[in-house]
Amino acid sequence: MSILKYINKIPIGYSEAMYFAKKYGVTRTDFNNGKSIKIFAKELGGTDFISLNYYITTNGALLKPCEMPKEKVIAFLKESILITE
Repeated sequence: MSILKYINKIPIGYSEAMYFAKKYGVTRTDFNNGKSIKIFAKELGGTDFISLNYYITTNGALLKPCEMPKEKVIAFLKESILITE
């Protein structure tokens, strides 16, 4: 499954997700008619966070994690479970 399919499982606006038995507040904001996507997830009651930008261009898609390894972002997108929408 492509990364965009995982991103699209997260609704625009605020939601909550479980990731490794911890609850995260997740905010998704779309720009430029959905061609630029920002996701920020913060562990509720903790210090962990996930931050990424995803761009859809005429040359393809680009995943840009913010100050963290790409693997951490991809793992969160694939393994988190949405509990509110």
